[in-house]
Amino acid sequence: MTKGTDVHAADSHEMIRVHGARVNNLKDVSVEIPKRRLTVFTGVSGSGKSSLVFGTIAAESQRLINETYSAFVQGFMPTLARPEVDVLDGLTTAIIVDQQRLGADPRSTVGTATDANAMLRILFSRLAAPHLGPPSAYAFNVASVQASGAIKVDKGARRAEKVTFSRTGGMCPRCEGRGAVTDIDLTQLYDDSKSLREGALTIPGYSVDGWYGRIYTGCGFFDPDKPIAKFTKRELHDLLHKEPTKIKVEGINLTYEGLIPKIQKSFLSKDVDSLQPHVRAFVERAVTFTVCPDCAGTRLSEGARTSTIDGVSIADACAMQITDLAEWVRGLDDPSVAPLLTALGHSLDSFVEIGLGYLSLDRPSGTLSGGEAQRVKMIRHLGSSLTDVTYVFDEPTTGLHPHDIQRMNGLLLRLRDKGNTVLVVEHKPEIIAIADHVVDLGPGAGTGGGAVCFEGTVEGLRASDTVTGRHLDDRASLKKSVRKATGALEIRGADANNLRGIDVDIPLGVLVAVTGVAGSGKSSLVHGSVPEGEGVVSVDQGAIRGSRRSNPATYTGLLDPIRKAFAKANGVKPALFSANSEGACPTCNGVGVVYTDLAMMAGVATTCEECEGRRFQAAVLEYRLGGRDISEVLAMPVSEAEAFFAEGEARIPAAHRILTRLSDVGLGYLTLGQPLTTLSGGERQRLKLATHMGEKGGVYVLDEPTAGLHLADVEQLLGLLDRLVDSGKSVIVVEHHQAVMAHADWIIDLGPGAGHDGGQIVFEGTPAELVADRSTLTGRHLAEYVGA
Repeated sequence: MTKGTDVHAADSHEMIRVHGARVNNLKDVSVEIPKRRLTVFTGVSGSGKSSLVFGTIAAESQRLINETYSAFVQGFMPTLARPEVDVLDGLTTAIIVDQQRLGADPRSTVGTATDANAMLRILFSRLAAPHLGPPSAYAFNVASVQASGAIKVDKGARRAEKVTFSRTGGMCPRCEGRGAVTDIDLTQLYDDSKSLREGALTIPGYSVDGWYGRIYTGCGFFDPDKPIAKFTKRELHDLLHKEPTKIKVEGINLTYEGLIPKIQKSFLSKDVDSLQPHVRAFVERAVTFTVCPDCAGTRLSEGARTSTIDGVSIADACAMQITDLAEWVRGLDDPSVAPLLTALGHSLDSFVEIGLGYLSLDRPSGTLSGGEAQRVKMIRHLGSSLTDVTYVFDEPTTGLHPHDIQRMNGLLLRLRDKGNTVLVVEHKPEIIAIADHVVDLGPGAGTGGGAVCFEGTVEGLRASDTVTGRHLDDRASLKKSVRKATGALEIRGADANNLRGIDVDIPLGVLVAVTGVAGSGKSSLVHGSVPEGEGVVSVDQGAIRGSRRSNPATYTGLLDPIRKAFAKANGVKPALFSANSEGACPTCNGVGVVYTDLAMMAGVATTCEECEGRRFQAAVLEYRLGGRDISEVLAMPVSEAEAFFAEGEARIPAAHRILTRLSDVGLGYLTLGQPLTTLSGGERQRLKLATHMGEKGGVYVLDEPTAGLHLADVEQLLGLLDRLVDSGKSVIVVEHHQAVMAHADWIIDLGPGAGHDGGQIVFEGTPAELVADRSTLTGRHLAEYVGA
C-alpha cells in the first residue's frame, strides 16, 4: 500500500454491484448497493423487489457458497439455478430470514426450533432430582429403548458374549411425543350392514376394485361375503388390528395389516394440511385428537415429568411464558453449569428483546404466524459474532404493532452497526425512514414493473415523483361519521389461549378492527370465538393447498369457463385445454419445466424444449379464442385478461366476474398461470378473499389483509372493505395498520401487553374515541399517525 490517500485493494469492494438482472419481471436492472449499510427495497406489490433481493442477490450468494462444498455434500443440498444476470460482484455470505412457516410436524415446538430446548435438557440432566440420565432422558423426541443379544468377540479364540444395550429417552410411550392421542370412529371406516365384497369399506382408496379392496377380500382371514356386523370377535380383530402378516393374493406375495395400523401409517403420520382434500375430509371425520391421558399433553414420560429443579419439571419450564422462564433461569445459581445458564439466559432474553416474550417453548411451531416464524429465525442471528454478512429480511414488520416496530428498527440497526449489510424488502414508512439507502422498483406491477424508479436517500425518495415517494407521507384521517351497527355478535367467557374470560359484543354490519400488540390475544379472540360455519367466511394467510401445477386460474375456478369457451369455439372437448389432462405436453407432463436429477450433483430445472414452457401440446395451441391460444391466455396478467374477457368474441361473463374480484383485491398484476407456490402470504390471503367474495357469507373475518401491500394499494383495499360492508356484509379485521384502524367504524383493542400481560379488552369504541382517550398503546400510536 502506498502512502497518501490510496485505498488498499482489499478495501475497494464497498458495493454489491448488480448489472443486467432479468429474473422474473426485472428488465435489465442495474443497481449498486452499499455494503455495511441498511438498504430498503420498496415498490408496489409485484414490482420485482423479491426477484431482485431474493431471486438474484441472495440466490447467487447461496449458490456460490454451495459450490464450495464437495460434490458429495452438494447432493444433500437444495438445488439452486444460476440467476439470469450479467454481472454480480461484491457479494458476501447471505443469511435469508424469510416468512416461510416453520415445520408443522407435531413434535416441532418453539423450543426445538431454537436452541433453548437443547440447553434446558442439558441443564435438567445435570441438576434435576431424581437424576434420570443424559439430556436425551428429557427429550420428547427420543424413545426409551432396551435390547440384549450376543455378539462375537475375537480374542484369539472366538466366543459369544451377552451384551445389553439401553437408551433412556423422555418420550411419552402412549402418544409417542405428540401430546395428543387419536381415537378412530369405526363407523366412518366401514358400513357394518354390508359385506366387504359389497363395498363395506368407506376409506378413500379402499374400493372393492382397488388394490386394498382386493387384499381385504382375498386375504382369507374372514368371509368377504358376510356382513361385518356378523363377524366374530376374532374376525373383527383381524380386520381392524391384525399385525403385519405375509399373504398371497391372486398369485402375488403381499403383506396384510389391520385397517387401524394401516390408516395410522398412511394418513395419521402425515401433517393433516398436506393431505389431499378428500383424504383430509375423511381424517377430520373419522379421527378425534384428544390430549394424551398419560402425559397430559406434555409429551414426556413419567420420569421426565417427575424429575425437578426446585420443584419445577422440564414440562413446567417449557410451559412457562418465556419472560417468566428467563426470570427463573436467572434465579438458578450453580457454578458447575454457569456457562450454560449464561448462554440459556442470553437465548431467552433474545426472545424478549425481539418481542416474542409472550410465547412458551412448548408452543407448536406450526401455530406461529409468518411474522412470528420470521422473528424466531432472527433469534439465532442476534447474538452472532459474524460480521460482513448480508442479512436479507422479507417484510420483518408483518404482524407487528406500531409499538413493536420501533423495537424491530433497533434490531436491524444493531445488525448493521456490527458491520453487516442489511437488505430489507418493506412497505412500512417507519422502516423506510431508518434506511441509509433506498431502491424503489416499479413503476407498476408485473410486466408494468421491473425497473428501478429511484435509488438514493430517504429524503431523495420523498422529493422524487415515484409512487412510493408520493405516498410515503400519506396519513389516513379519521372518518367524520361512522356506520351504525345492525346487530351484534355476542361472545361470552372467551378463554382460548391467554384470553381471560372476555365478554364482548362485536357489532355487525360495520367494519370492525381488532387491534393490540403482537401476542395480546387478537387471533385467539377472532378465530377462537367467532365460529367458522354458517355465514362466517374466515380468510387467513395460511398456505394454499396445491402443487406447483396449481395457479390462480385453477384455484379460483376461472379455468373452467375459459376451457369450455375454447372448446365451444373450436368444436373440441374441454380436456384438451388443461395442462393436467389431455392437452398436456408429453415431454414435461404439462409442468413446463423438466427436472433433471444429477445424482450427487445439484439437480436442475430446465424449460421444456418441446413446449418451450407453454405446458401444452403443439396441436392444442392451434386452437384460438379471440385471437389468443390457451398458453397466451394463461400468460396474461389479471388486469389484461379482465379487459380481454369483457367483450367481443372472447366475452365470458363467468370468467369476467372472477377476474373483476381478483382486480378488486389488488392482484391485477398476477398472471393467470403463475404457480401458487410463488405467492407471498399477503397475496395468498387476497387470492382466498377474491374466491370467497362470491360466496353467501354474511361475516368476513380477515387476518392482516394489508400484509405485503404497498402504501398506494392500502387505499384500494379500504375501498374493497367499504364495498363489502355497504353490500350488507359484516367485516372483522385483525390489523396493525393505522390506516385501517382510522378507517374502521369500531375498534376492539386488546392488551395491555402480550401473553399473560394481555388477554383483556382495554378499549371498545370508535377510532375518534380511541384517539381522544389515548389510554392504550394503540390509541397513542393512532393519535400520532393521524396527527391528532
